[in-house]
Amino acid sequence: MTDDAGAADPLRTFQRLVARLDYPMYVVTTVAADDGERSGCLAGFVIQCSIHPARHVVWVSEKNHTCRVVERADVLAVHALHRGNRDLARLFGSETGDEVDKFSECEWSEGPDRVPVVAGTAGWFAARIADRLPHTGDHVGYLVEPIAAWLPDDDDLRPDLGFQSVRDIDPGHDP
Repeated sequence: MTDDAGAADPLRTFQRLVARLDYPMYVVTTVAADDGERSGCLAGFVIQCSIHPARHVVWVSEKNHTCRVVERADVLAVHALHRGNRDLARLFGSETGDEVDKFSECEWSEGPDRVPVVAGTAGWFAARIADRLPHTGDHVGYLVEPIAAWLPDDDDLRPDLGFQSVRDIDPGHDP
């Protein structure tokens, strides 16, 4: 059965549908290979795209400070967030690295290839950037290959901070 209610304005109907989805949220961090500049942002566009070999694609807004830094990076880290990470989501989603050193506001350490690894998340993986996908819309896609990963011992700590829980966070840059 089809519903023709969205036929008059399919883009608006699509946008309404997507606004109802509750996809997982992540903090993506990176470090520039040339000068060691660190950056990180809140990301909702992260997905596994291959099993063998293991691959993910991570999209970062072109307007985001992190996008300019990851263009000079070889590695990034993807942190899965749990419901207790709302403050991290707010920090990495509502502040811009153009104005704020986000890493001075949270606990972190250096991971593989000096990539910043944020503490207290539901797990993370570091990944080497295998390819850049610049023409995917208003975000740049990064095809990544995992090189390291960490998962907490606490089985109850699930990566369950979704879009609906953070949709009220104002972005650190204009959309």
